Amino acid sequence: MSWGTTLQPPDVVSSARDLASQLVDPNAPNYRAKGDQRRTYRFEAAGRDLPYRLSVPSSWDGSSPLPLVMFLHGAGNDESSYVDANDKQMVKLAEEHGYVLVSPLGADGAYGSYLRLPAVFGEPAEADKLVSAKTPQTEHTQEVSERDVINVLELVLAEYPIDRAAVFLTGHSMGSGGTWYIGGKYSFYFRAVAPMSGPFIQESVYPWERMMKVPMFVTEGIDTPSLTGSRALRDWLQQNGYPSEYKEVQADHTGMVPLVLPDVFDFFDRKR
Repeated sequence: MSWGTTLQPPDVVSSARDLASQLVDPNAPNYRAKGDQRRTYRFEAAGRDLPYRLSVPSSWDGSSPLPLVMFLHGAGNDESSYVDANDKQMVKLAEEHGYVLVSPLGADGAYGSYLRLPAVFGEPAEADKLVSAKTPQTEHTQEVSERDVINVLELVLAEYPIDRAAVFLTGHSMGSGGTWYIGGKYSFYFRAVAPMSGPFIQESVYPWERMMKVPMFVTEGIDTPSLTGSRALRDWLQQNGYPSEYKEVQADHTGMVPLVLPDVFDFFDRKR
């Protein structure tokens, strides 16, 4: 994808698995802990410890395979902003549906993608402007951000008995762009994806052939700046036979999240 980093998935995954093998300790007091947790890990490429949020169902028996939802936050937020929002709605939904929930920081970047408003679906010229403006520093930032996502996923996969056929990805705004980007580039991880209010994806240079096997649930608010792009994307997905569902709600960019989150978890349930 020309609007992302040049990192190669096999290299990123291999590095992440090596890191997880070094950091996951079966003798640690929080090993396979249940409940809502704030975790950190040392990532030398970022030059610091990076946080991530993890929630494991309290009803888990300690051995049965668990489904997993990874959430990618929007710009100006962190790994906990959405998780704590609306009286911890996301944590409660994950608990109710029996999912491990994990939310990485993304290490100050946009998960590897350069796309943001106005570079929504159907605006390739705007996407080209953003890509042409990248610098060695922004490239490094996005590489660290992308690697952070995969590092955190591999840390959880190494610690908990995750059902590899029930790993899902969702995100809002910038995190929706991250869902499209990570979900396509690393599609081998994910059973389905659910990008919310952020059609930051282009028709060209995207591994669309992989997405024929990855169901998509696209959601949007009526009062959002990305509505036109989301509707264009909806129509294109349907016309080309992709396994996609679409829902709009009467809300603005921020207000749409709590309205669609229950539908996102229901969608994931149907794909398990």
